[in-house]
Amino acid sequence: MNLNTLKNKNLAEVTKLLNSKDREALVERFVALGLPSKKSEEYHYFNVEKLLDKEYKTLNYMPKTLEVSERIEIVDGVVVAAPKGMRVYSEACKQIDMDHFDPLYYLGHLLSPQTIKIELDGDTHVEIEHKYTQSDALINYRIVLYNQANRHSTVYENFINEKIENTLVMYGFDMHIAQDSTLRLVKLHSMQKCGYSLIASHKINVAKNANALYKSFDLGSDQALQLLKVELDEYAHVDAGHLLYLNDDSKRGTVSQIVHRGEHSTSKQEAKNILDGAARGIFDALIRVEHSAKFTKAEQNSKSILLHDDAYMASKPQLEIYIDELEASHGSTTGQLDKKQLFYLQSRGITYVEARKMLVIAFANTLIEQVKDARHQERIKNAFEEIFYAGQKG
Repeated sequence: MNLNTLKNKNLAEVTKLLNSKDREALVERFVALGLPSKKSEEYHYFNVEKLLDKEYKTLNYMPKTLEVSERIEIVDGVVVAAPKGMRVYSEACKQIDMDHFDPLYYLGHLLSPQTIKIELDGDTHVEIEHKYTQSDALINYRIVLYNQANRHSTVYENFINEKIENTLVMYGFDMHIAQDSTLRLVKLHSMQKCGYSLIASHKINVAKNANALYKSFDLGSDQALQLLKVELDEYAHVDAGHLLYLNDDSKRGTVSQIVHRGEHSTSKQEAKNILDGAARGIFDALIRVEHSAKFTKAEQNSKSILLHDDAYMASKPQLEIYIDELEASHGSTTGQLDKKQLFYLQSRGITYVEARKMLVIAFANTLIEQVKDARHQERIKNAFEEIFYAGQKG
């Protein structure tokens, strides 16, 4: 399958190519947005055309009998294991956002008429492990996740792969956070010459008085982009933190929209970006406050450190506001490590590489330390160190 064959096609042609006769509204929305290209605002800094214009084999996504495991295990888009008693099954997505900004959100749903549905019962902690084993493949799957009202859940997301090459992964969440509940999602995504590229297109609905905490840690090289849309009901809150540490000639980052729809909704979004080598980091983030969202409080900030002259950060925080009764701020800074601090540490007998690591980890720690579980915090720190040393030339 070559996704580029969908370029500039009309409604009937896309319906036939994707065999989507009963999903006219989705096809219409996808056609209206068009297949993304370098001219698309959300993919402007990401080489999406090169990824889409390749011949990929398609996979069989038949559900399997689940083995019992400590975590939810998804291999090449199919759930193979889950904790005992957890409700994980295959089902058509019943709530699709028909106003998402990302065309690949709709293409993902068109390619996956059956989704992986996860229902979180009570106060629970669960880990989702994504594993990729197929070369030259398009791996496409969607996850629908629900929690319960008045409950507090945590989801840890991790990615591993076998030795593969030339694979494109397209996946994403449709996440529904129930009224008066809290859902914390922590994503750790380390890549270093992994042989696949990843595009993750998410939608998070945050109901009245609910809290969403989304912390993403993207480390290493290769190509990956997460596209995130969050909608906030009245008194709803989202706290989004994004840590990038990139090396080599990677292109990775976050494109997001946080939409305040309800009164007294609040949002905080913080990005910390550390770029080495010829890496390109992306933070293209919009906070939109609708007419209905009086008394909103919104805060957005991006801070970047460039460790190499060839590194490049595309930072674009934005506010789009339609009311006067609110508090809102945003900002962006880009700089380098303090040479005086590096000199001081080296004068104390610390090597240049270790001095850089100490300053970089100190910069990143404000986000890492927001992970409350000590075991997962340690995993993130260990992954950071492994990627950091892999990117050093000596």
